[in-house]
Amino acid sequence: MRRQLVLTVLAVAALVTSGPASADPADDVTHHEFQVNCGVTHRLSDDPIVLPNLPGASHEHSFTGNTTTNAATTLASLQRAGVGATSCLAPDDLSAYWFPTMFNGNTPVIPNFKQVIYYKSGIIRYQDVRPFPPGLRYVVGSPSSTLDEFRNHPGHVEGWECGNSTFNWDFPTNCPIGTQMNVRFQAPSCWDGTHLDSADHKSHMAYPVNGVCPSSHPRPVPMLEFKIAFPVDGNTSQVRLASGRGYTWHYDFFNAWDEPTLAALVSHCINGGLQCDPRGFDQYKPSRGTVLGTNYRLPGRP
Repeated sequence: MRRQLVLTVLAVAALVTSGPASADPADDVTHHEFQVNCGVTHRLSDDPIVLPNLPGASHEHSFTGNTTTNAATTLASLQRAGVGATSCLAPDDLSAYWFPTMFNGNTPVIPNFKQVIYYKSGIIRYQDVRPFPPGLRYVVGSPSSTLDEFRNHPGHVEGWECGNSTFNWDFPTNCPIGTQMNVRFQAPSCWDGTHLDSADHKSHMAYPVNGVCPSSHPRPVPMLEFKIAFPVDGNTSQVRLASGRGYTWHYDFFNAWDEPTLAALVSHCINGGLQCDPRGFDQYKPSRGTVLGTNYRLPGRP
């Protein structure tokens, strides 16, 4: 099976119009990433990682990606959903992504366009990043976090922001009309190489230290960065998450990518030192080509 996957990835690499995946030494490498764009599909009080097979036992989450995700979700069920059973642009990304629902008072605030999830290198040697193994899953952040824990979390980027207000560790109480409430939060990108999950849904993953994966978690995988925009402005004093205050922000990831597709994007965009869109195309380096066709699938796939 692994030999077949390797051969498939090599075949895909031959079809990618860019040539070699490694960066040209003459390139000014400023990024090593690609985007995944997915819309919110449904809301449930489920969490198949933390509370599997217990429907209704969680605070409410907003789900994006795989359209079938619920309390009973497994890798097999995500894969069984089939190509295209996703709100992501790439039909072969059957992964599940979810986060606590935002409310303004008692009214749900649902992102109303496809959101951005970056797949980046979290380490200095971006050439060493490898795809997630099928079924890898984890939780980033915590619904029980304190303000100080959120502010000092290694995954924080700018906290909550709207307009010119940034680095808010709880929700700002007012956002300029016409703006949105945004949050960016990065996931750990070093895997222990053995466990697809752990008792606390975190210990099998670790953040890099000074740009290097620790010896306890030696396998570099893509660093997810959720960039979520919530359509709420004006008086935001009643804004809350289903899990509590703004500093209880967290999200879950359950990998169910088609393996050759993810491998091709990681190789071309992350290992290749590019700033790719969801098709694996870097508009600043168009000569490097693209990974996916106009249907957001590998060449030759209808």
